[in-house]
Amino acid sequence: MKDPHLIKQTVKHQQAKQAAQGKGPELKWWQLSLIGIGSIIGAGFFLGTGLSIKTAGPSVLLGYMIAGLTTFFVFSALAEMTVNDPQAGSFRTYARKAYGHPISFMSGWMYWLAGIFIMSSEVVALATFTQFWFPYIPLWVFSIMYSGLGIGINLLGVKNFGKIESIFAIIKLSTLIAFVCFGLLFVFGVVNPKDAAGTASVAFGALFPNGVIGLWSALIFVFFSFGGIAVIGVVSSELENKNEIPKAGFGLTIPLVSIYLAALLLIFLMVDWTTVNESESPFVTALAAFQIPYIDSIFNAIIISAAFSTMVGALFSVSHVMISLAQDGDAPKGLQEKNSRGIAFKSLSLTALGLCISIFFSYLLPSNMMSISPLPPELC
Repeated sequence: MKDPHLIKQTVKHQQAKQAAQGKGPELKWWQLSLIGIGSIIGAGFFLGTGLSIKTAGPSVLLGYMIAGLTTFFVFSALAEMTVNDPQAGSFRTYARKAYGHPISFMSGWMYWLAGIFIMSSEVVALATFTQFWFPYIPLWVFSIMYSGLGIGINLLGVKNFGKIESIFAIIKLSTLIAFVCFGLLFVFGVVNPKDAAGTASVAFGALFPNGVIGLWSALIFVFFSFGGIAVIGVVSSELENKNEIPKAGFGLTIPLVSIYLAALLLIFLMVDWTTVNESESPFVTALAAFQIPYIDSIFNAIIISAAFSTMVGALFSVSHVMISLAQDGDAPKGLQEKNSRGIAFKSLSLTALGLCISIFFSYLLPSNMMSISPLPPELC
């Protein structure tokens, strides 16, 4: 068992050394929470929740409680390890200590490859969403634009990355809070729909309309709404005070689960859940009866910001995992090198190569790339 005082002194020594080089940790605990929220709340929740509701019905609320509790346990375990044994490689370093080098090698490269696929899908989705407003501009043009913006944000350094991701997180949280407030106005009779045909005639109906199997089948989509939690483990190495990681965890999971549940509950109260389908955002479905002008464009913009934030977070995370792989000799040593601003340009460049590949395919096969994006048919 390591002496906690010795660990704390070692961390302080490392931070002082990094600060002297101009590369010290620069994030506060609340920024870490917002980065986590920004990385987790993506198009999967704003758009993909319709599939979860269709599959599980009202029991999807129970699914989000289960997923939220699981996320809290995962983060708590990661936070405990990070506080007592700070490691830049996060989860893959702990995997090496527990299970050996082969598992660490495999988990690191699998995470990096998965991140490439996530970013590729997000870029294609972003380009396709944007074509809703500009249908005659080729898909690859928007792919280049969003890829360039994402790489540019990562080149600004950790501090600026944290600020920008915090802004995206605030936008997404504000959107959900605004929806909750509007839903409460409806519940208390302050606002009424212009078209009452699609509104909920009863609060819920059966909790398990498709049985327990329906909830079980929906859990994979529910857990997808919490995807991105591993980003926090990677970014936690940039936290000024490692002892505040548990505080960041509470600041992440409790608001996230609360706003998820509140938003979904109000969807069930505002609209008959059987009218929700996977081809349209449930938020748009719930607000359609109120005939709010430009609601489709509003949520299209929100989904774009959500997907872009997820893509930027994934780019940052997988680049740092590549640095960790290089430090352990599982990737070329040159990939761990950082410039005077503390940016691992080579690692970031290699990761960005995956985005270039997706842009290349969107140029060659635009119809095929659109068919795999999560865009609703009415926006294609």
